[in-house]
Amino acid sequence: MLLLRPPGVYPAQGDTDLLLEVLGREPLRPGARCLDVGTGSGALALAAARRGCRVTAVDLSRLSLATTWLNARLHRLPLRVRHGDLTPDAPAEAPDTPIETSSAPPVPDGGRYDLVLSNPPYVPAPHPGPAPRGPARAWDAGPDGRLLLDRLCRRVAPLLAPGGVLLLVQSSLARPEATVRQLRAAGLRTSVVARRLQGFGPVMTARAPWFERTGLIEPGVRTEELVVIRGVRA
Repeated sequence: MLLLRPPGVYPAQGDTDLLLEVLGREPLRPGARCLDVGTGSGALALAAARRGCRVTAVDLSRLSLATTWLNARLHRLPLRVRHGDLTPDAPAEAPDTPIETSSAPPVPDGGRYDLVLSNPPYVPAPHPGPAPRGPARAWDAGPDGRLLLDRLCRRVAPLLAPGGVLLLVQSSLARPEATVRQLRAAGLRTSVVARRLQGFGPVMTARAPWFERTGLIEPGVRTEELVVIRGVRA
């Protein structure tokens, strides 16, 4: 799918491709309610909309939201874009593009979501906290890579309808086993449903010496395993 992506918006890469493959195998009823957390250029949101889902796309970056909205218009696909952090509840001023804001997650029709998608920031970074600004907000996730993952694990279960599904992609460097454990503790039936080994990209390559010093990788390793985790609410 052709997507517009101005500088500063996270591009669809191998992690997005792997999650798109899993999404393509997920059975979805027409009109299923979908939340795309950290939408970037909107690749996942548009794929879900093309499957007939009613999609809400969320991102902290207004540029990403504007890009997703434009891509939806380009492909004539309906979706909502909302400004927020992990869930669309961050306060925001009204922007020039039709981006909705709210003090609470936008749960459609008074219900919950049938599907939550997320390709969150998960790259370990040598500084605490999220990147304050710029493209690095799309990947920096604290020294262990779990700054956003842990929050998402805590907050996703109440967003899911009974039988609702979470599909999340992350790197092996950010301990997928911790994600599985936390999601199970939150009451989701959870498993790893896809894996793929890929070489480091520019950001990971630049940080490889730091990864080695901190024990995140063995000396000389320049690959990571991407995993897709699926959680289902009972």
